[in-house]
Amino acid sequence: MRSYLDFEKPVGELEQKIEELRAMQESGDVSVAEEIVRLEAKAAQTLKELYDDLTPWQKTQVARWPTRPHCLDYVAQLISEFTPFSGDRKFGDDAAIIGGFGRFKGESVCVIGHEKGADTEARIKHNFGMAKPEGYRKAVRLMEMADRFGIPVIALVDTAGAYPGIDAEERGQAEAIARSTQTCLSLGVPNVAVILGEGGSGGAVAIATANRVLMLEHAIYSVISPEGAASILWHDTTKAQEAATNMKITAEDLRRFGVIDEIIPEPAGGAHRDPAAAIAAAGEAISVALTALSGLDRDAVRQLRREKFLNIGRTL
Repeated sequence: MRSYLDFEKPVGELEQKIEELRAMQESGDVSVAEEIVRLEAKAAQTLKELYDDLTPWQKTQVARWPTRPHCLDYVAQLISEFTPFSGDRKFGDDAAIIGGFGRFKGESVCVIGHEKGADTEARIKHNFGMAKPEGYRKAVRLMEMADRFGIPVIALVDTAGAYPGIDAEERGQAEAIARSTQTCLSLGVPNVAVILGEGGSGGAVAIATANRVLMLEHAIYSVISPEGAASILWHDTTKAQEAATNMKITAEDLRRFGVIDEIIPEPAGGAHRDPAAAIAAAGEAISVALTALSGLDRDAVRQLRREKFLNIGRTL
């Protein structure tokens, strides 16, 4: 049974009625085909109207929705011959960050991404996509390897933020994030980042500092979560909705400020309603971005990336 976000309840009620009518139709007691068609059209229109006018807080809810496709779903559909790499060669492996090499549309690529997990067991294994220092050091190792062999880097971002635990701080969380960000900036090969769901704080920036930053239509990208901002500004997490509105965390706002370069449209009702279509759309956007950067020499790639980040917020 499909679950619904709070603001999707009108659609949920219609779709529940459709299922009831279909059950009646299968029993052969009555013909309700016309009513089913009418209700399906009404549900589709209601869903479209809801998603055409989402508030920043509603987009936050969609971005966090557990059935939204995650990093491994994108890898499975877009990357062939994917070979995952493990470990940072210093401490251990971090399952919150997936990384490795494969082929994207026949070309070699390095893929790095946050994996939240699709069920309870996977979420615990991947620490809900919140990476520790060894995760970012693994990312650095892979990016440096890709740079050495002239292989473009694709980053798939989906994290509430870097893991804030004591053990992570003891192993140098801030230094690891800074080093990963620095590595992104110094790459002589093109890199493209895609914000899939949540792009939280330095945990996202550590792998999202790219030549081209793409963002799914209903994803969010911010320096802190709305709840975190509310607790700091008002000492009241119940004001998270107000914080979300004022923080400008949506794709539309971020493109206007120059923080991201392109918005990837999602299927009606969000990526969780049609994961395959959402992943395919992201794949096409990545392909266009990489094609535009191909043929540039190493200095030109670095210069374009540098100019992109220096210009953020300077023109509106």
